[in-house]
Amino acid sequence: MLLYAEFKNLTLSAIVLLNLPLALIGGVLAVFLTSGIVSIPSIIGFITLFGIATRNGILLVSNYELRIKNYEKKDVIRNLKFIVLEGSIDRLNPILMTALTAALALIPLVLQGEKPGNEIQSPMATVILGGLLSSTLLNIYIVPIVYELIQKKRSI
Repeated sequence: MLLYAEFKNLTLSAIVLLNLPLALIGGVLAVFLTSGIVSIPSIIGFITLFGIATRNGILLVSNYELRIKNYEKKDVIRNLKFIVLEGSIDRLNPILMTALTAALALIPLVLQGEKPGNEIQSPMATVILGGLLSSTLLNIYIVPIVYELIQKKRSI
C-alpha cells in the first residue's frame, strides 16, 4: 500500500517488490550453507533485508520515473534504453555504497558467531549479508531490464 501511495501505479510497485525474491535467494542460501536452521533472529534478518532491498528498488524506479518526466511522451520509447541506462548508472553508486557499508559491518558478526553473546546477532547478520549480496547484484541487472520491458509494453 505504501509503494502504491508513492508511485500511484500498481505495476511500478510490483517492479519494486521484485527485489524481495532476489533478496530471499541469498538469505535462504546463507541460512542453508551455515546452520540450516531458520530461527527468530534469522527471520528478523529477513525483515531487515527486505527493507533494504525495497529501498534499492525504490531508488531505481523513482529515478527512472523522474527522468521520464523530462521527455515528451513520443520521445520516451525512443530514448527508453538511454533513460534506464543513465538512471541505473546514477543510482549505482548509492546502492553499492549502502550495500558495501552494511556488508562490511556485518562480516565480524558473521565470523564471530560461536562466541558467547553472538547467538542472536550471527544468524541475523548471516541472512542480511547473504541477501545483500544476491539482491544488490541481481537488482542492478533485473530491475532495469524488467522496467524497460514493461514500459515498452505499456506504450505499445
